[in-house]
Amino acid sequence: MLACMSENSIPTVLFVCVHNAGRSQMAAGYLQHLAGDRVQVLSAGSAPKDEINPVAIAAMAEEGIDIADNVPKVLTTEAVRESDVVITMGCGDVCPVFPGKRYEDWQLDDPAGQGIEAVRPIRDEIKRRIEGLLGELLPA
Repeated sequence: MLACMSENSIPTVLFVCVHNAGRSQMAAGYLQHLAGDRVQVLSAGSAPKDEINPVAIAAMAEEGIDIADNVPKVLTTEAVRESDVVITMGCGDVCPVFPGKRYEDWQLDDPAGQGIEAVRPIRDEIKRRIEGLLGELLPA
């Protein structure tokens, strides 16, 4: 279980990728959708884009999850400090590290510049990992 969580607190998960426009947004969308208010979900990027990748939006819409109104955010030290779990997606070196936090690096292909056929397997792998994470964060 998470070292820094108290018994009744809601865990906070931060997803980080470089542009905060694809992988981290899809992961945040899945976790929010599957966990509801049982988990606080944050996402950010070290060099955020101006908008979410439209193919990522389309891929998530196929799953009934709307991430179209999300806005890429810049990674802050505060966001990392507030989080119990920090999941990086190919940018682990730029994320500040604080003792007592759980860090994971998910090696996932970048959906940037890819068509929907290439993004679906990335989306599906993210969903599989989110379901595993949920099982750890919120044991039945």
